[in-house]
Amino acid sequence: MKTDDDPDSFDEFVRSRSTALLRSAYLLTTDRHAAEDLLQDVLERLYAKWRRARAAPDTYARKILYNRAVDRWRLRGRRPEAPLGERTGPLAVDHADGVAVRQSVLAALRALPPRQRAAVVLRYLDDLSEAETAQVMGCSVGSVKSHTARGLARLREQTHLGPVERRTPPLPTLPVTHPLRSIR
Repeated sequence: MKTDDDPDSFDEFVRSRSTALLRSAYLLTTDRHAAEDLLQDVLERLYAKWRRARAAPDTYARKILYNRAVDRWRLRGRRPEAPLGERTGPLAVDHADGVAVRQSVLAALRALPPRQRAAVVLRYLDDLSEAETAQVMGCSVGSVKSHTARGLARLREQTHLGPVERRTPPLPTLPVTHPLRSIR
């Protein structure tokens, strides 16, 4: 008989959620190798706390993922990260529109400050609510709204998508009559 304490429940969680967590890690780090390292660290920490985390493992894993990503950003700020292979020439050009857009969005994500990047990734790519994002980031819902709005505005600028025009339907025109003329 299997219980929640069973290591198989952790294995099942890893099998079912690791792809989504890796995607989130990649969007937070914008580097495949760093994302894999980050996810491995998250899973190690999650396994160590599995008894406590098994009630809501996805929330717990995202919280660890965000906190470890913030720790990496802080470390990178103190010590420059040596890239594996420095690109001296232009990136390989791929004529597919999808790849070009993806590269543009990733470059724009890279340029965002860490908290704005996290807010955008958690809200729109991980599809968390504002309250869930606030819980993961350890801040207020208002801060999430602010970071998200600023992050999206900056992404639009950097990807040259421009501001989104809000189209409101025109108000219906009513005939204007003078009150005294309607008495006749």
